[in-house]
Amino acid sequence: MTVAVSLGVEILRYFGIIEWMSEFLSPIFKIVGLPGEAALVFLSGYFVNVYSSLAVLANLSLDIREITILGTMVLCAHNMFVETAVQKKTGSSAWRMVMTRTIGALLAGLLLNWIMPSGITETIHKTAETVEQPISELALAWSISTLKLIVRMFVFIVGLSFMQRLFAEFGVIRWLSKILRPLLTVFGLPARTSFLWIVANVLGLAYGAAVMIEETEDGKIDRDDVDLLNHHIGISHSNLEDLLLYVSFGGLILWMLISRWILSIIFVWERRLEWLILRRNK
Repeated sequence: MTVAVSLGVEILRYFGIIEWMSEFLSPIFKIVGLPGEAALVFLSGYFVNVYSSLAVLANLSLDIREITILGTMVLCAHNMFVETAVQKKTGSSAWRMVMTRTIGALLAGLLLNWIMPSGITETIHKTAETVEQPISELALAWSISTLKLIVRMFVFIVGLSFMQRLFAEFGVIRWLSKILRPLLTVFGLPARTSFLWIVANVLGLAYGAAVMIEETEDGKIDRDDVDLLNHHIGISHSNLEDLLLYVSFGGLILWMLISRWILSIIFVWERRLEWLILRRNK
């Protein structure tokens, strides 16, 4: 999928379609401080996954600030079909999860564009002029850049998979869940969601789906608690893999992590307030 997306973007660039789309979408993405072509990265992540968004990102010319804003938006709202299905299976409204994550992504972009220093402008990915290149040279350049991308992602994924296996083997996740309970109080999450919170942050929603569904169906955690958790992890999850992948592409880790935590706190406490108002009106 990553290779196919990367090749597709390079073909679109060769025929000038990227430039046309950038001009068309520029007014929309300018609101969050991004060029129009950044929309391709966001949409690839939104409808497919983080890896597809990175395949597009590798072909664009963006600076550190732009990558951080864009990465935060993608981390809020990616793999929407699969991950929404998981959240629906655990008891949350699919429509609400889609709206929460989509609105959260836009708010994240606005927030970071507002508060991030404007001086962080070092360009990480430089776009070469490809329209005038012979197709053979273009193919060679694409092959080399794609190979580098695959190797980089492979190293990260293998390393992170090894860490995940170690955590599971030595019971680190269960141990961490007890330590992190005070932090979950700030997030507005019940203490009994601590294990699933760790799972979502280490494995992500798609890979941690089996554990989350099992815990819910076995009655170890009730639906309301899971719904609160889904409002949080919909915005902030897979912070061991997806987040670090964007960091490897130039994103600033603290900005991408803390901004999503702030938004997740807002969404969870809003959900709690909503329930409180409904109960009082009964």
